[in-house]
Amino acid sequence: MRIVAAVLYSSIWLFPAMVRAQNLEPIHVALTTRSFQYVIFPLAQERGYLKEEGIDLRIVMMQTTPGLQALVSGQIQFSGAGSSALVAIAKGNAPLKTVLAVNDKVHQWMVGRPGVTTIKDLKGKKLGVTGLASAAVFMFRQLAPKQGVDPNKDITYITMPTGNRLAMLQSGVIDAMIVGNEDRYPALDQGNKEILYFGNEVKNSWGTVATSDRFLKEQPKLAAGFMRATLKGLRVLRRDKEAAVASFTRFTKQPRSIAARMYDDLINTFTANGAVDEEIQRNDLAIIQQIADVKEPVPLSRAYDFSLALEADQQLTRANWRP
Repeated sequence: MRIVAAVLYSSIWLFPAMVRAQNLEPIHVALTTRSFQYVIFPLAQERGYLKEEGIDLRIVMMQTTPGLQALVSGQIQFSGAGSSALVAIAKGNAPLKTVLAVNDKVHQWMVGRPGVTTIKDLKGKKLGVTGLASAAVFMFRQLAPKQGVDPNKDITYITMPTGNRLAMLQSGVIDAMIVGNEDRYPALDQGNKEILYFGNEVKNSWGTVATSDRFLKEQPKLAAGFMRATLKGLRVLRRDKEAAVASFTRFTKQPRSIAARMYDDLINTFTANGAVDEEIQRNDLAIIQQIADVKEPVPLSRAYDFSLALEADQQLTRANWRP
């Protein structure tokens, strides 16, 4: 009888939790990489902010093209490939919107071999890039003439395969390379030099998140709840280094020392409210127009909708919400 009573007693307490779990709505976020800016999602998940909104967050790793296809078809609800979504909007008027900007500075650097420390030093040299149509390459093409370098004639571009970038730099196959955080630190630790940080040279966004017009129309309450929970995660990241570093270490399996280093270097690039101003939006779309090779500029209202982020931020502020 005692065993039966114990089981019944446990069931009484477990039942509400089971009901809540069953009532959670699955929301899928597709990411191409586990980059530092996306730690806001595991932070919000670990702290229960998404469950408070009735959401069961599921982070899935997907390449950009299938991720955007899944976004349009409704198989996923959000994608971290916000810039690629803008390209799809510019090229084919894809029914998508960029709704969240995690950073207002670009997380891209140029690193060179010893002796290559400025853009001028790149004359006649080989620059490693992830792709000739990448946003960073178009940004560099804008910056180079200011330093007296013709980006089309003075430099040879070499497309770098994933995983071999640092080896190519060390061996001299390339003289410099454009990298993100993950490759930047190993390159510097091996004696290479930072030529420039793109975030100090251009005014563009980073870590943008897109969703579909269909999801915004059909599930506005769910979209709003996701945004509130995500902005809570963003607030935690901005105010609690230890929590952010610990979550990022779990999220990426990278050493804590690297996570702490990234935090110190990048914390000032995070937006306060998940949105960027119209100047940054226009700058982003100017780059996108070049990548997509389209003549007509994309209207801001067709590409962006930060109303959810701004409203969620205002709600949290009015409620005096703090981590």
